[in-house]
Amino acid sequence: MRSREYDIEFREQAARMRNWGLGLLVVAGLLWGWCAYLLMTEYTIETRTGFEKECAARLFTDRGTANEGVYAGDYCADERDWPEALVVLQLSIPVALVGTALVTAGSVTRRMSSHAQAMRELDRLAERRERESEQPQG
Repeated sequence: MRSREYDIEFREQAARMRNWGLGLLVVAGLLWGWCAYLLMTEYTIETRTGFEKECAARLFTDRGTANEGVYAGDYCADERDWPEALVVLQLSIPVALVGTALVTAGSVTRRMSSHAQAMRELDRLAERRERESEQPQG
């Protein structure tokens, strides 16, 4: 009976590991979404004179405010910068890798435990059949 309790605890631990990995993958997905938001959405800024100015999205500009705006005295170039979006993307990489490793390890561990239990059941059935066939019939 102890091995059954150990096996149940082992599977629960593997499920917790897998759930932590899924949580980290969700966090990585949120970081990717934030990076996409920073790069693909238009935004407004307030100028020194108090007016609002519409700025083009970083990813969809060809020159213009995002790339050469600083030289033209444009305020948009300083508001959303490439390094901020790339840092968010770089932070998501280790989170996604650890999440993937935990999901994989937890899933494989749980599956191997199920396989081992099935093999024990098959062995038990085979032993029972052997004992029944060895008994004299009569």
